[in-house]
Amino acid sequence: GVGMGMTAPVSITAFPAEDGSFQQKVKVSLRIPSQFQDNPPCPTDESIKIEERQGMTIYSTQFGGYAKEADYVSYAAKLKAALGSDAAYHKDFYLCNGYDPPMKPYGRRNEVWFVKE
Repeated sequence: GVGMGMTAPVSITAFPAEDGSFQQKVKVSLRIPSQFQDNPPCPTDESIKIEERQGMTIYSTQFGGYAKEADYVSYAAKLKAALGSDAAYHKDFYLCNGYDPPMKPYGRRNEVWFVKE
């Protein structure tokens, strides 16, 4: 019964298939606003879980526009190519992040994150 408003980024954890596309399983994460973090409201839907995300070091790339799955897959491939084979990061998942509300038509920000091992 508590309204918290929308936060950014909206983060989707993608688990890439062999061809780089998303598998059926993805995890969508929303940041809990600062004023609720010490005592977040309990979800009434059992499929919603509260997780604490530890600090992390990431490799990131940014792009604009209304992001679709194909855009995230493409930019993940570009980031992977830019990093080469020497960078140590988790290869079984990556994070797709959007920062803007749907009604913002220009200046949109999206990012792909690889989490450093």
